[in-house]
Amino acid sequence: MDVLIIEDEKRTAQRLEKLLAQYDPTIQVLAQLPGVAKAVAWLADPANPKPELVFLDIHLEDGSGFQIIEQAQLTLPIIFTTAFDEYTLQAFKTNSIDYLLKPMDADELGAALDKFKRLRSTPAPDLSPLLQLLGQTPGLGMGNTYKDRFMVTIGTKIRSIETSDIAYFFFADKSSWITTREGLNISIEYSLDKLSEMLDPKRFFRVNRAFLVSLDSIHTIHAYSGGKLKLDLRPEPRLEVFVSGDRITPFKEWLGK
Repeated sequence: MDVLIIEDEKRTAQRLEKLLAQYDPTIQVLAQLPGVAKAVAWLADPANPKPELVFLDIHLEDGSGFQIIEQAQLTLPIIFTTAFDEYTLQAFKTNSIDYLLKPMDADELGAALDKFKRLRSTPAPDLSPLLQLLGQTPGLGMGNTYKDRFMVTIGTKIRSIETSDIAYFFFADKSSWITTREGLNISIEYSLDKLSEMLDPKRFFRVNRAFLVSLDSIHTIHAYSGGKLKLDLRPEPRLEVFVSGDRITPFKEWLGK
């Protein structure tokens, strides 16, 4: 089976390719593409082989995965891979095989691939009654605007962490980390840029390149000469946290909201 991965988080794309190899070593990943423009160009190039299945993230570095479907007039089967659950209905209206939330679970991925194989060998079902139900039922298939929980891996266990239980995110040792209010540090796949898009801006603010903090985690703010601001966070991080110069004004505005 030839597949195409469209995903702007490199670690996530690499993990997906590893899980695919575990499911079936004969699966060939034709390409890993990070955004809309590159994916549309790749699909339009007649020199590239046609994939049998596309793994498509919804939030990409330069737009939405749905833009690829529209611009490339994509009719290939798609398994959506995303950190959000509010696009279920929109995904159902495309050539969707399944809708997997990140971080992807090997069993769920296997079930989605099994489903693809079954559908490929049988006539496509009529989904119009389901779409009608989803469209008429308030809230069904639709989620919150911003992410309210994260699925994380701790050793061999998968744990759900409510966003309200997160004090801040930080970048260190070439990875992004969650710090919970309990002081637990957990590695997470997303970059801070991506997390900034996923989180409620009323509750979280990117104070510098390495820290994305919640309002509740700020214990004290120290003002220094030259307008510099230092934050005391709870739990206390390993490094001192300063607000970047170009973010001081928007940070003060955020505090006053």
